[in-house]
Amino acid sequence: MANTITADDIREQFSQAMSTMYQQEVPQYGTLLELVADVNLAVLENNPRLHEKLVNADELARLNVERHGAIRVGRPEELATLRRMFAIMGMFPVSYYDLSQAGVPVHSTAFRPIDDAALARNPFRIFTSLLRLELIEDAQLRDQAAAILQRRDIFTPRCHELIALHEQTGAFTAVQASEFVKEALETFRWHRHATVDALTYHALHTEHRLIADVVCFPGCHINHLTPRTLDIDQVQALMPKYGIEPKILIEGPPRRDVPILLRQTSFKALDEPVLFAGEQEGTHTARFGEIEQRGVALTPKGRALYDRLLNEAGTGKDNLTHQLHLQEIFQSFPDSEMLLRRQQLAYFRYRLTPSGEAHRKAIRPGDDPQPLIERGWVVAQPIIYEDFLPVSAAGIFQSNLGNETQQRSHGNASKRRFEEALGCEVLDEFTLYEQAEERSKRRCGLL
Repeated sequence: MANTITADDIREQFSQAMSTMYQQEVPQYGTLLELVADVNLAVLENNPRLHEKLVNADELARLNVERHGAIRVGRPEELATLRRMFAIMGMFPVSYYDLSQAGVPVHSTAFRPIDDAALARNPFRIFTSLLRLELIEDAQLRDQAAAILQRRDIFTPRCHELIALHEQTGAFTAVQASEFVKEALETFRWHRHATVDALTYHALHTEHRLIADVVCFPGCHINHLTPRTLDIDQVQALMPKYGIEPKILIEGPPRRDVPILLRQTSFKALDEPVLFAGEQEGTHTARFGEIEQRGVALTPKGRALYDRLLNEAGTGKDNLTHQLHLQEIFQSFPDSEMLLRRQQLAYFRYRLTPSGEAHRKAIRPGDDPQPLIERGWVVAQPIIYEDFLPVSAAGIFQSNLGNETQQRSHGNASKRRFEEALGCEVLDEFTLYEQAEERSKRRCGLL
């Protein structure tokens, strides 16, 4: 097809359009972007070595465009259509998250790019949750929610047509891609008009606030967009000065010399005016602002250690005490890139330096990279964690659904049933990181 446009191009267009839309809908998100940009600039100016590392790892360009969003859908058909939509943008379902264990009646995946070049270009992610209607304990209310969801279509007719067209032809022209982005965006737009009356809304809200958010509106409005910062502690400290009220705790691991996995904070969800059926006025609380700081991806061994230490640390009442306690507990988690590599706790991407290229013939498959790194032939760069932490996700959800966290245990969610709704298996995040590390070793002649 003449003048076709790539999945990376479409994803970039879409993420920029969504950011613009969300900034118009939630002005505080624009303030958040300013704050994060200010903090990132200050960090890079004060840390030339970090700036150089990000440039060499091809990480700097993606920093300012990096976002993740979160949505919630109510029916398997909605999830399956989203999978087809995101595939056009080069985004695929990675990992399975059971949030019902933290009292949130959903299970989830994250749609994101999966290959090195696509991630470097634009690592846009959408954390996507499917409501588990079976967890609504009141049978009559459960049937009512299912009937309400059955009546809606969260995609425009033209969006359905364009998804089918791309599946038939395998490509879009620039004009078709632009139209696709415009139509796809409508799925995620905020709608002030609820699809139900106030009585139904409050009945579902009483069951769980998130159920009301999913069931009572015509689309799966984006409930937050998250920029990436290089110093989340500084962002948390500065939020009040920018007129933003932060949540109490930064979720995830403590501050470290070598950041690991994912740290997140957010501002409180907004009370927004809505109109219920019959033009009855009310309010709804769902959308909020979130910030994240990403570190190196951990191996299964590293993740097991992280999970054990996080469980041991528990949850604090205030951020300062919590972070100090976390740092104390995490002293047994190595905090240098060399030790993380040596103990196989984290994933790294390897590349040859010019000196290494000159001595390529001296490098053998199976060689220990460490002496080569010390000799200046090889550079090892942390592979950024592109995914999510179930405990942190639940913490963010709960802090924005009210502090009464509704800790109800519903047992294990069914990954198989989620994948049936999705229409495919979710990819394993550890496999993706391992493959990325192996590809880089092979390019260096280490495999």
